[in-house]
Amino acid sequence: MFKRMTILNVALLGAALASAQIATADEAFKPGSVSGKIFGNAYSQVAPVPDRQVQVVYYRPNGLGSRQGAANVYVDREFHAALLPGGFSAFCVAPGQHSLGAYVNDAPQYKGKSTDVFSAELDGGKTYFLRVREDGYGAPQAVTRAEAERELQGTHRQVQALSRASTVLACDYLPMEQVQFKEYALSGDVLFAFGKSGTRDITARGRDAIGDLIAQLKRENANLSSIEVVGHTDPIGSASSNYALGLKRAQTVRRLLVDGGLASGSITANSAGADQPISSGCDGSRSAQIACYATDRRVVVRVNTQQ
Repeated sequence: MFKRMTILNVALLGAALASAQIATADEAFKPGSVSGKIFGNAYSQVAPVPDRQVQVVYYRPNGLGSRQGAANVYVDREFHAALLPGGFSAFCVAPGQHSLGAYVNDAPQYKGKSTDVFSAELDGGKTYFLRVREDGYGAPQAVTRAEAERELQGTHRQVQALSRASTVLACDYLPMEQVQFKEYALSGDVLFAFGKSGTRDITARGRDAIGDLIAQLKRENANLSSIEVVGHTDPIGSASSNYALGLKRAQTVRRLLVDGGLASGSITANSAGADQPISSGCDGSRSAQIACYATDRRVVVRVNTQQ
């Protein structure tokens, strides 16, 4: 999706969670004004948004490796927020093409205002979690919801420098009773070696990721009576081989979910093949294409939250 960078690895798309805490009026972003506070409310799980919007949660963990100074976040070449370690910003834009980046200590050049290389096609109704890169290069690091929310614990909404990005919108959060599904996505490259799909092909990191997902599913969902596991592939190869690979990977993940204690009768496995891509603009050598299409190789676990 992001040109020149293979990010948004496993953005947990269209996420809906059991509770939400939305900024109060005094913490809302208002272009051209400055808040009297540095931080606002602590992070809590964000609510979903309708299909006419896309939600982005941009954050900066407070830990070892964090550099001093603010990371200026730019949306479509316009300043949005200055994230300090331990700060986050949750905002919405319209679906479609957008540029996103965060530059640590980029004054006085303010590279984000003139750089437009991290362009992405963002899908309506979905939530993307992006972590600031501490190297200052600007490219966002996309992470899973599970990983992001572990790092977001103890962080607070950044409010002292308020958005001047004209494409940023106030989020129209959906009432929680309208939410029917949660989706959890796992990177295919974390789970399997390229082109592999069997239980014996699962990497050690992949087994850990599935174990973490099982714990998260049990923690976040009172109802686990209907779970669909969908395998997604990149477009390299034929449509039939991609469908078969996606299905085999979904079946392998399904088996591990069952082995982890989830009811086998509630879990189905399906394949989308390469029909629902995230990446775009990938060309060059085969190795370059494999790297560029990394975000397409994923397994999505979709939970029906209706009782």
